[in-house]
Amino acid sequence: MNEHQITAYLQENNIQKIKFAFADIDGILRGKVIHHKKFTDGLQNGYGFCDVVFGWDSSDMLYDKVDVTGWHTGYPDKPCRIDLSTFRTVPWQENIPFFLADFSSTDGNDLPACPRSLLKRIAKQCEAMGYHPEFAQEFEWFNFKETPQSLQDKEFTKLTPLTPGMFGYSILRTSENSEFYYDLFNLLMEFNIPLEGLHTETGPGVYEAAILHSHVMEAADRAVLLKTAVKEIAYKHGIVASFMAKWNQDLPGCGGHVHQSLWNKDQSENLFYSESDPNKMSELHKQYLAGQLYCLPHILPMFAPTINSYKRLVEGAWAPTTLTWAVENRTTAFRVLNSSKAYTRLETRIPGADTNPYLAMSAALASGLYGIKNKLKLETPATIGNGYQDSKNGSIAPNLHDATIAMKNSRVAKELFGEGFVDHFTQTRLWECKQFAKSVTDWELKRYFEII
Repeated sequence: MNEHQITAYLQENNIQKIKFAFADIDGILRGKVIHHKKFTDGLQNGYGFCDVVFGWDSSDMLYDKVDVTGWHTGYPDKPCRIDLSTFRTVPWQENIPFFLADFSSTDGNDLPACPRSLLKRIAKQCEAMGYHPEFAQEFEWFNFKETPQSLQDKEFTKLTPLTPGMFGYSILRTSENSEFYYDLFNLLMEFNIPLEGLHTETGPGVYEAAILHSHVMEAADRAVLLKTAVKEIAYKHGIVASFMAKWNQDLPGCGGHVHQSLWNKDQSENLFYSESDPNKMSELHKQYLAGQLYCLPHILPMFAPTINSYKRLVEGAWAPTTLTWAVENRTTAFRVLNSSKAYTRLETRIPGADTNPYLAMSAALASGLYGIKNKLKLETPATIGNGYQDSKNGSIAPNLHDATIAMKNSRVAKELFGEGFVDHFTQTRLWECKQFAKSVTDWELKRYFEII
């Protein structure tokens, strides 16, 4: 819908308020409800929004070393602009009109800290090269019979999963909670987040949802909205949904794998497919994969952005630990799927459910395009068998600090995303490391409190 159609829709339905939100550096939606007049008045020049939303962390604690905003700037308003193409209504909130926004002008260069603006710039680069980027993200998450208040009261310990036991792909467990299960599928569909599939994964109360593929911008919008939408729908059923990468050391982690392929501009041909290649991979596909393999050590925090991300990236936990690829192999960092021409694609398996989809997709697309621009050869051989044991091409950094220092000092990262973004993002990740380093964990208490 264009501006005229949306304005007419508001008038014809006597709508007095609209809701909008944007994703911060962690992928957390920040936004507000505004009067319909404020909405129409701000369509051209945007809406003033305090830029502290890029100056604090996921707990609203102010960063100490970022340049984009801070006490030194006075935390001013910056113009936040609604993207009318993202219009939808929220079916579980009386169909209030909803829009996504970002901090980019038409040239995409307003605020280097804005994740959606970054992806818009990279998508434009891709299209300028003659390609249509087709993407999708899938998520695993755990559901609990808890409330936000009970989490606090229990200090996030001894939580009750929605269902007990390991029931991957179970029809039984979803039938037990069918009202919640079908609410997820149906309400997400009404919210313009169509799911390709929804099922249980192995673990107590864990679900997995795969979103239908679309243009990379639409794919990232859907992925960002899915995480918040699932949490809101869960609240309706007295359930808390968690997208932590790894909430329990004894259980599998939660993936957020990114699927991708490049097509010609009219989307009639999948450019990743080659009938003559043994793996059905075109030369373009191989260059794209080579780019991701090459760039991964330089940009890992965009795929694994939290302290907790690296608790998932351990051997034998259905998440990669090595710089590897293979066809239909879930132990490698990159998995090629080639069952048919239409569905030949690359799955980047490093991201967890805790990723910011705009950053994960920016990282995947930009590094793949890097391989194409530089005509990189796919010299890393495909892994045969267990990817955890195939470390000859290198391993994934074991923690956020090491990964962030590598990105902060990387010429490649700055070439891909610009110095402004890299400086801001890596400072936010080092802040995260600093907060963790000064905390006293339950592991330390159990380990040392009495015996040491």
